[in-house]
Amino acid sequence: MKQKFDGYAAQYDAWFMENENLFQSELLLYKKVLGDITGKRVLSVGCGSGLFESMIEHDNIEGIEPSHDMSAIAEKRGIRVIAHGTIEEATLEADAYDIIYFNGSSSYITELSPVYEKCAKALKQGGRIILLDVPKESAFGFMYLLAKETGTFDHPSLQGVMPAVPYPLELVTSGVWHSTEEKIDVLKALGFHDFQFYQTLLQNPMYASRTVEAVVEGYTSGGYVSIIAVK
Repeated sequence: MKQKFDGYAAQYDAWFMENENLFQSELLLYKKVLGDITGKRVLSVGCGSGLFESMIEHDNIEGIEPSHDMSAIAEKRGIRVIAHGTIEEATLEADAYDIIYFNGSSSYITELSPVYEKCAKALKQGGRIILLDVPKESAFGFMYLLAKETGTFDHPSLQGVMPAVPYPLELVTSGVWHSTEEKIDVLKALGFHDFQFYQTLLQNPMYASRTVEAVVEGYTSGGYVSIIAVK
């Protein structure tokens, strides 16, 4: 079955390379929230092309990826893809992982609760789930919601406010955008605790590629936000 990102793997990587400062901002957040993963068993849900993983020591990162195009690139980059399918289809070993993270992949999952519950069962006691996403309520989120609704980035309401190189439209229109509060509520209902929040891309989307932004605590202002919670 053709998956959402099949046919767009090269376009996905190229977009990050064309938006180098934005990529570096997101990479700083990614590195911050993962921390030192030496000796830990780590699972990346929706690892994509392994672009972010390739920027750190990733020998102990396993991946799940539904797109055949993406997973082929990830494997060339040294990611051990343990399941070529969706997280909903995957069977995970119980009490096995120190960290399970979703780097943007929650935005392609309609029902979060059963997926996060599956991950909770696969985490060791005291293990961490980490969610990194474009929040529905952010400026990026609003832009993507309008583009999804209209099927174009050329809508009159977006004229004069768009980034020079927007995210591939096909990947925007196939997304399911969730708010940060929604994800927090789901995790709390599953018993996760000791929450931490970090964010980046605080500038408006049209300026996001001008400079590399620092990571700051919180989640109410960023265009890319992370939630860390403990089982």
